[in-house]
Amino acid sequence: MATQQVAFLGPEASFTHLASKVLFQDDQLIPIRTIPECIEAVASGKMDIAVVPIENTLEGTVSLTIDYLFHEVDVQVIASILVPIEQHLMVHPANAEKWEKISTIYSHPHALAQCHKYLYYRFGKVPLEQSTSTASAAKYVSENEQACIAAIGNTSAAVEYGLKIVEHNIHDFHFNHTRFLVLSKNNKTIQQAGHTSQEKTTIMLTLPKDDRSGALHQVLSVFAWRKLNLSKIESRPLKTGLGQYFFIIDILEDDRVPMMRGAMEELAALGCEVKSLGSYYTYETKESADK
Repeated sequence: MATQQVAFLGPEASFTHLASKVLFQDDQLIPIRTIPECIEAVASGKMDIAVVPIENTLEGTVSLTIDYLFHEVDVQVIASILVPIEQHLMVHPANAEKWEKISTIYSHPHALAQCHKYLYYRFGKVPLEQSTSTASAAKYVSENEQACIAAIGNTSAAVEYGLKIVEHNIHDFHFNHTRFLVLSKNNKTIQQAGHTSQEKTTIMLTLPKDDRSGALHQVLSVFAWRKLNLSKIESRPLKTGLGQYFFIIDILEDDRVPMMRGAMEELAALGCEVKSLGSYYTYETKESADK
């Protein structure tokens, strides 16, 4: 099999980089600066695959990923990867002895939020600065030895950028996992060893434009009477006016089975606009993405 070019939210040693290695360790992994650029790389055909974060157990959906998939591109989800996440506080070795006096803490917004209690009670009013990824925060700290600053990220980032971990496992809750989507322009589901037994289908839909009462109930009934199990339903602003939303729905079924085809036809008959991201398996790793 030819080597694929896999875009991931970089730089090297980001959580997305570590997740990408679960399925693509033998492929060419290429760091990309932002989530939209990752998705555009595969949508434009510059890359074969893109891996981006979609949701975290503590902070919920990565809205930038969902919104970009809905509004901007037409790509397919061919797998998802679920990994445990551990967050650590790290500084430049030159500042290891005075780390308790750090002036600023850098990390991805979700990582900062995952460590909110720790940061509030440990550092009080120390400024928090957002970065595009935990690894980019670590890289920045490594390049600024003269500043007494810190980053939040994983052990791989500390090793990659030569930082010293001064506090381990600072996330507020122990059950901290992130799910990543594997995107492609084709809809060929990845079927390597190690995936969960149940295939999942993700759709995004808008309700009928006539704004009839009970429209959402009708949509849910489409799945209920067919005994199609929904593992997630979430709304996001449609960006066309207040009170207008689209819905993201995860269905625990392959979109090729007759019941699913019938559900899609009924949704269309109700006046819903449906965008399917395809059916795919989830790959889980018991090891932390920190390893």
